[in-house]
Amino acid sequence: MSVLPLVFTSGWASGVNAYAVVLLFGVFGATGLSDDVPETLQRPEVLVAAGVLFLCEAVADKIPYVDSAWDSVHTVIRPVAGAWVGALLAGQSGSLSDVAAGLIGGSTALASHTVKAGTRMAVNTSPEPFSNVVLSLAEDLGVGGIVAFAMFHPEAAAVVAGVLLLAGLLTLCFLISRIRRFRRRRAQRREEKRLAAPIGRPPG
Repeated sequence: MSVLPLVFTSGWASGVNAYAVVLLFGVFGATGLSDDVPETLQRPEVLVAAGVLFLCEAVADKIPYVDSAWDSVHTVIRPVAGAWVGALLAGQSGSLSDVAAGLIGGSTALASHTVKAGTRMAVNTSPEPFSNVVLSLAEDLGVGGIVAFAMFHPEAAAVVAGVLLLAGLLTLCFLISRIRRFRRRRAQRREEKRLAAPIGRPPG
């Protein structure tokens, strides 16, 4: 069976939360729930590092503006992680070349990371923190659910990941257009107030 669906799904999930992907794959392999997990992901030091970094992300990802800073730092890390996991999965399966799997995993991770980071920047225009918490929890649960689903039904999970990626890209385009429209209107109102101020000022 081709490992391509699993590579695509892991790439999408890595773009959202790479540490959760590495941790989940490692746990599935270490506990014997799946034989498709490479030994590298099951190593104790990898599991510990992924667990610690996952906890750090779980906190940072729920704080307004801190989440965007965290996303900026991970603009390179998440695609690299997606490519690394994809290459390892391909090496374990032997049904897809490591280079092709790395390109697929990395590019998919970059796309989903762009959606995540862009959506967070749009959400941060709201002063309240609850949107960030809800969105972060939804992302964590979504990544966990889809990665677990992919271990047993990779083709179906890849379809779900593809739909989510497409929906995310469309939502991001919509949010960007709304934010640009809002900023243009705000700039226009400020200019109108600036021009009207001297007219309404009493003569000195």
